Amino acid sequence: MSVSRVSFGLPTGGDMPAAANTDQPPALAVADQLPQHLPALRRYARMLTGDATAADDLLQDCAERALSRARLWRPSGNLRAWLFTIMHNLHANHRRRAASRPPEAPIDEVPEPAWPAPQFDTLAANQTLAAVGRLSPVQREVLLLVAVDGMAYSEVAAVLNIPVGTVMSRLSRARDQLRRVSDPSPT
Repeated sequence: MSVSRVSFGLPTGGDMPAAANTDQPPALAVADQLPQHLPALRRYARMLTGDATAADDLLQDCAERALSRARLWRPSGNLRAWLFTIMHNLHANHRRRAASRPPEAPIDEVPEPAWPAPQFDTLAANQTLAAVGRLSPVQREVLLLVAVDGMAYSEVAAVLNIPVGTVMSRLSRARDQLRRVSDPSPT
């Protein structure tokens, strides 16, 4: 696909001048001479990017930058060198920006998170708290002292003023009841 003056919103008609008209302001000289440099700029862009689509984007950015900053070009200077410098600098800026961003991946290739969603943890915690609430007060008391507070059986027995065997029995029944609630399938 060739790029013409119409692609860049430039007026059409007549042949392109081979050299800059020194009577023209720099902006008009750049606009008039830019189309003749586009094929060489496109080749350079393809060499820089290695991708036709990225090269076309780079070429478009270069042409836009040259036209919007045409007032900065000195008519006594080499327009071709100025255009290639713009393209080189744009490419370097794109690469620098891309290096600072994480790589892009199509949405189909994004892996699922390696951890479960927090909603499941919250749901499980709420279900466990509800099941603990359904325990008898004596079982809940022993379970909380052992499992939550981390007390030894002998400490729990001393706090509740009951034998260690009773602590172990109540704890065992509490855990069995919680297991049945959390896993209703028969085992």
